[in-house]
Amino acid sequence: MLLNGAEIVIACLKEQGVDTVFGYPGGAILNVYDALYKHREEIRHVLTSHEQGAAHAADGYARATGKAGVCLATSGPGATNLVTGIATAYMDSIPIVAITCNVGVSLLGKDSFQEIDIAGITMPITKHNYIVKDITKLADTIRKAFQIAKSDRPGPVLIDIPKDITANQTEYTPVTVNTEGIKTVSVSEEEVEAAVQMIEAAKRPYIFVGGGAVLSGASKELKEFVDKVDAPVTDSLMGKGAFPGTDPRYTGMLGMHGTKTSNYGVSGCDLLIVAGARFSDRVTGNTEKFARKAKILQLDIDAAEMNKNVVITQGVVGDLKETLKRINEKLPKQSHPEWLARIREYKEKYPLKYHQDTLTGPFIIEEVYRQTNGEALLVTEVGQHQMWAAQYYKYTKPRTLLTSGGLGTMGYGLGASLGAKCGCPDKTVINIAGDGCFRMNMNEIATAVRHHIPIVQIVVNNHVLGMVRQWQDLFYDERYSATVLRDAVDFVKLAEAMGAKGIRAQTQEEFAEALKEALSCDCPVVIDCQIGADDKVWPMVAPGAAISDAFDEEDMEE
Repeated sequence: MLLNGAEIVIACLKEQGVDTVFGYPGGAILNVYDALYKHREEIRHVLTSHEQGAAHAADGYARATGKAGVCLATSGPGATNLVTGIATAYMDSIPIVAITCNVGVSLLGKDSFQEIDIAGITMPITKHNYIVKDITKLADTIRKAFQIAKSDRPGPVLIDIPKDITANQTEYTPVTVNTEGIKTVSVSEEEVEAAVQMIEAAKRPYIFVGGGAVLSGASKELKEFVDKVDAPVTDSLMGKGAFPGTDPRYTGMLGMHGTKTSNYGVSGCDLLIVAGARFSDRVTGNTEKFARKAKILQLDIDAAEMNKNVVITQGVVGDLKETLKRINEKLPKQSHPEWLARIREYKEKYPLKYHQDTLTGPFIIEEVYRQTNGEALLVTEVGQHQMWAAQYYKYTKPRTLLTSGGLGTMGYGLGASLGAKCGCPDKTVINIAGDGCFRMNMNEIATAVRHHIPIVQIVVNNHVLGMVRQWQDLFYDERYSATVLRDAVDFVKLAEAMGAKGIRAQTQEEFAEALKEALSCDCPVVIDCQIGADDKVWPMVAPGAAISDAFDEEDMEE
């Protein structure tokens, strides 16, 4: 059949099973939006308030559903506004396809109005990108883009289409495509055997779970693996929910704001088994002092991660789900009662603690857990509230904590929560933000209202940039440079001005009531929670220190 380029874009999206796209129109992409209008009953378009919100929404949709998220933007500033969202997805290996349109082919490279080399700009932050100058190659390019985004280690792909290509016509032939993605990395039998031997020889094994366990859908295999190894389990921020946070073997997060139990346990183990994690500096602290008593066994789909940040003893390269299946088949049941008893002693001696007599970030997260029975899908911005959400909510399923781990993008969460709710309409979706982060993209509350997306937005409002101020307090002699946000902004009035419901909470009781009301309300709700400016995230590891040097408020007082 004869179609123009814009119609081919929509036809290819339908081939891929795309049901929702997020975007913002403009001159260069008008033909695509015209074609989208004709198919509006098949593909929902969510008009965000800013293109950055569209990129984050596509990311949140992908993280929540496991499918590729799609965002659209016009040329020039429209395309560049996607960049932060694309980089966020790239750092966390999230499959999104960003479709931008550019000036016509004859105008490229001539500094035309709203022209930008978006392919050049995004080259370092995409798995691959394309500029399509030949309409006969458009359909195959879109199909390749989705396959690349979802295959092996996932990530974002950008397609830039000049406007005349969206208007030109060519013959289009529908095809049936594989929408699952392809795992091309085969697991080496030799590496599996070596891994099994290392595990059998260990007396004090520890399992460290990263985001790869979520992306590969390896939760079932991971649980079986943990039972076989008989070891305690810690995770990274990105690994939350891959292994149940309610399991007795779980010891909390690892690293800068990890639990003392996990930090001390990993520092004292003789084998660290790393399942789909990349040894971020926030996890390792001083790499020269990280797990110095342990052999390290790393299981990861990306060979480039082996020996990149930490020198390992043995690696197994391949999709984590398949790798764990293979190891589970060969590994006899292990038993480490003394080691697990020592870890239980750590858990009893070093529990997470916070001040119980006032409204605090930890109380907010625990109350959310209580009222949602641990079944909510939590999204966060970046900062203190993000760490509290990681520490105090017990994630029992994968894809239930969506957060910017690698890039640390303030302003990520609200857009991502919209995408998550669109992808999982039956789930309760709650975005946890600090007041500094909320300011970044709070205009997306208008998007939630416009499209009737009933998310709950909790603002942990301490009137400062909390995490940066915490560092200033501890390491900069209380020089609070540019971190105090004492101004006249009223988030309740702001929410109401955009058509949402706004509620303010200053006490534990007020927050509990506000959350109860928000969860029963079929509309976007903003809860402004007033907490103290000096509240801190504990424990903490100082910059350049070993994770075994984690300290908390009691250590500071002593």
